Amino acid sequence: MFKFIRRLIGWILIIAILLTSLFVFLGYREYKRMIGEKSLRSAIAEVRDKENYTVFDDLPDTYVKAVVAVEDRRFYLHGGIDLIGIGRALYVNLRDKELSEGGSTITQQLAKNLYSINNRDIVKKFAEAFLAVELEKICTKDEILELYANSIYFGDGYYCIYDAAMGYFDVPPSEMDEYQCTMLAGIPNAPSVYSPTANPELAEKRRQVVLKRLRSS
Repeated sequence: MFKFIRRLIGWILIIAILLTSLFVFLGYREYKRMIGEKSLRSAIAEVRDKENYTVFDDLPDTYVKAVVAVEDRRFYLHGGIDLIGIGRALYVNLRDKELSEGGSTITQQLAKNLYSINNRDIVKKFAEAFLAVELEKICTKDEILELYANSIYFGDGYYCIYDAAMGYFDVPPSEMDEYQCTMLAGIPNAPSVYSPTANPELAEKRRQVVLKRLRSS
């Protein structure tokens, strides 16, 4: 019986390795196709050409720290993919029996936004990982955060931090206070849920989570 279980586990591991290798190959091929149609630099230029683009120096320090604290605590330590973060997210989700945490880094989220990647397509998720690694090679961490803030969705039709800050608070990003910074840092996790106009109570609960993470970081 013990030998059977050991062999079964061995076959499961082999199958898992083969499937992972297949998805890595297909993901890399998809990544090459995507950058062949539109290079990363072209995709970045499209974001920077947006009206009301906000440069990094105009992002409040509180906002930047809040985003890192709640979205990607190891942002300054990884090269685009955070295997430790993925493992932690899997553990928390299994422990809580719900999808309470994601394993995507800020860089992966930026890659997804640059190429409109569907989270449900596993091959494109692997392509997203390759894009994230490449982004880390051609952009500084500050540039990645800047591009993220200018391409993430904040709910209510706001697709950049300037529009969100003006739309929700009637101030430009550079003038946001702690309340406004932590509110905007929390919305992108689930814009339709945490938009302060749609669900003010849930938005405030999410803001409190961001604030707690910020103060413990």
